[in-house]
Amino acid sequence: MEKKYSVDKTDQEWKQQLSAEEYYVLRQKGTERPYTGKFDLHFENGDYHCKGCNAKLFESEHKFESGCGWPSFDQAVEGAIEYIRDTSHGMLRTETVCANCGGHLGHVFNDGPKATTGQRYCINSVSIDFDPKE
Repeated sequence: MEKKYSVDKTDQEWKQQLSAEEYYVLRQKGTERPYTGKFDLHFENGDYHCKGCNAKLFESEHKFESGCGWPSFDQAVEGAIEYIRDTSHGMLRTETVCANCGGHLGHVFNDGPKATTGQRYCINSVSIDFDPKE
């Protein structure tokens, strides 16, 4: 049985709202190519929101340069992320999805900055939007 989220749309509704690449990542658990996303080296002050439902996911003070080719954060907004065991591609990973709409964001790893949380949220740029703070 598939989990129901606060934002619940049909595939057709998602396809109308999202670009083809956004749909591929958010709804089909795809991955953008490394070093191609607009938020990889983006370090402005503000908040990052889910591209599917606009839920606040990350704050800029938790973003860091990991060198992995995708936007990286050491902490998510409390309650904004759902964590799912992912055994695809012969690996054991933890998938991150938006807790509000179920959109695939990326994965979280335990190789982030040890001075903070030790976590690295590796997030696809196409799965998020940015809201600058003045």
